[in-house]
Amino acid sequence: MKNIKIDRFNVGDGFPPFIIAELSGNHNQDLALALKMVDAAAEAGVHALKLQTYTADTMTIDVSEGEFYIDDENSLWNGSSLYQLYQKAYTPWEWHSAIFSRAKEHGMVAFSTPFDGTAVDFLETLDVPCYKVASFENTDHTLLAKVAKTGKPVIVSTGMASLVEIAEAVNTLEQNGCTDYVLLKCTSQYPADPVNANLATINHMKQMFNCHVGLSDHTKGIGVAVAATALGATVIEKHFVIDRNAGGVDAAFSLEPDEFKSLVDETGRAAIAVGSVNYGCTSSELASRTHRRSLYICEDLAEGELLTVSSLRAIRPGMGLAVKHLPTLLGRPVTKAVTKGTPMSWDLV
Repeated sequence: MKNIKIDRFNVGDGFPPFIIAELSGNHNQDLALALKMVDAAAEAGVHALKLQTYTADTMTIDVSEGEFYIDDENSLWNGSSLYQLYQKAYTPWEWHSAIFSRAKEHGMVAFSTPFDGTAVDFLETLDVPCYKVASFENTDHTLLAKVAKTGKPVIVSTGMASLVEIAEAVNTLEQNGCTDYVLLKCTSQYPADPVNANLATINHMKQMFNCHVGLSDHTKGIGVAVAATALGATVIEKHFVIDRNAGGVDAAFSLEPDEFKSLVDETGRAAIAVGSVNYGCTSSELASRTHRRSLYICEDLAEGELLTVSSLRAIRPGMGLAVKHLPTLLGRPVTKAVTKGTPMSWDLV
């Protein structure tokens, strides 16, 4: 499969995973905090800064009962209506330009997740370099078609989607001109339990759709993301917060700056460590071969003396004959006098 380019970053095999910091609503409706988050994400080494572009009115309607009310004690957002949640969590559209500009000053890619067509139209005025489609919108073929028609790379989270639904999403992208897309394995649970991550799906998804696959991760910590990288994930998205204890709508499953720095470093190491199938000595191990065990003369011997378990031993370093030859050599006479510390060789018997 071909690698793709998102702004100045190469995404695909042979490159470090593309790390996305999702600001979500953790700015707590404070632009100064949002800009501080951008600075902190850049300092952590993040490659991309992502927003979510919607309003409460483009996301739902102002009803506070029935299915429009979150009545789930296990939910982070229990006790709010959907409308109230989105009012609290949305990023004002008039902030986007300032946030994107700050990110670009740091050399980061700046883009967003649109949740309807009006958001795509708005983001096009800001000339975003790519688009993200959220898990809850991956069955919205109208939205998929609209972002595909921009001609820009598209990243699609696959949370909750069946294989058929993913295939339909991919087909919609391709039919509308998008050839550069990445699918993200995602568990739409907040926070997500690692037992539900099912990272083995990453390689299967790669094979099924012949495209690069990454991870949109809602688990706590960085372990799942590092494991995903080792399994071939080329994009990692995590939510970002300055201080988890200070709160934020997604703070519970967001990483702080020092954790994001670890995420960047450790996923980079994991990507390098995967390497290729290799047996035997790598170039870096050549010098170490001298420290293997091998056969050495361990007592002074006169010509004709027999090799014994005390005079011929398997010791370090590795300059003598291989240890496997010991049974063949024991009991044989040496052909000449030999001193202790001589590496064993065939010309001595």
